[in-house]
Amino acid sequence: MELDGALDFARTTTRSVLTTIRRNGRPQLSNVTHWMAPDGVIRISITADRAKYANLRREPWAALHITRADFWAYAVIEGEVELSSVAADSDDTTVAELVAYYRALSGEHPDWDDYRRAMIADRRVMVRIHPTRAYGMLG
Repeated sequence: MELDGALDFARTTTRSVLTTIRRNGRPQLSNVTHWMAPDGVIRISITADRAKYANLRREPWAALHITRADFWAYAVIEGEVELSSVAADSDDTTVAELVAYYRALSGEHPDWDDYRRAMIADRRVMVRIHPTRAYGMLG
């Protein structure tokens, strides 16, 4: 499978499974919502208190499994990971990126100030997957 085809497929849905590597070398999988951003980077919002954050800090690599609704087509996109800083201030770059993520996936929020406060309280981080390889079956 060509990487460009997998990235096009990733734009057709926002639900996926993120795979990270645990300390013992075994995979850890999490259902996530992803955004295939216009710059070609896949973005996922996570919290700094979860295992996937610790895994990605230790091993900055991930795979994202994306399945079509009928389950008969899928793509796995692998890539190096870059983590944003933890959201700390309503005007910081992480919160701005989280706002863009929300807008891309859900449109306008009814109360952006409340959203920004929640991102800080949740200790949100943006995962940026830089795709390097893909495989799967789009049929």
